[in-house]
Amino acid sequence: MLTLKEEDYEKMPGHWVLASVGKTVLRPGGIELTKQMVANLQITANDHVVEFAPGLGITARLALSRTPRSYIGIEQDPEAAKRVSAYLDGVRQTCVVASAENTGLKDESATVVYGEAMLTMHSEKIKNTIVSEAHRILKPGGKYAIHEMNLLPDQISVESKAQIQKELSTVIRVNARPLTITEWQQLLEHNGFAVLKTGTAPMHLLNVRRLINDEGLKGSMKMALNMIRKPKARTRVLRMKSTFKKYEDFLGAVSIIAQKK
Repeated sequence: MLTLKEEDYEKMPGHWVLASVGKTVLRPGGIELTKQMVANLQITANDHVVEFAPGLGITARLALSRTPRSYIGIEQDPEAAKRVSAYLDGVRQTCVVASAENTGLKDESATVVYGEAMLTMHSEKIKNTIVSEAHRILKPGGKYAIHEMNLLPDQISVESKAQIQKELSTVIRVNARPLTITEWQQLLEHNGFAVLKTGTAPMHLLNVRRLINDEGLKGSMKMALNMIRKPKARTRVLRMKSTFKKYEDFLGAVSIIAQKK
């Protein structure tokens, strides 16, 4: 768990606030949508897997349980990279400090690439750069998976979209720019991918039932105790929960499996 001073919490990105109070599953669709995504990638012992922004490493463990030929985590945060590296014990397993926009990996060196809860936090330009980078490092026929926050419905008004994005950015302290499911699919298609499969889930990241499902009863109780001990962290978490609740009819989670053409 992260060790922080109380004054650090106000400006910290929302996902690290949650991690600091013991949240381990930081994906919008929860652990079930993550498991579905990994299952749909059908990772085998012949695959060379690249993960963008592994964070706390929950999904990395799921992918590694399928014993791929190699695994590379691309993590921009040096501290997060250290945490991921701590449980990588295979000869062909590593986590490097680099950005998803510029991984430094060779062309067509991967057969599977995935990233979760990170494209949402970027502008349209950087979204395209990251998806293009995934396309570059994948072999033809390779699979790319995303798990992101989405807006509902597909016909959401421009005004509603702008308002939701503004409030999310304010409460999460990052430039949150979720798209509709169709827009996520179009982003992938625009960068040379064919969409194979799409899965959805409610965006219930901080709902009690989802917390227990993701963290277990013991983990959820630990979070509650940590929030009592850290009032400024509690304020941030409750503010995020309130915003998610306010827009629950307009927010969802989507996982898309795509293939390089």
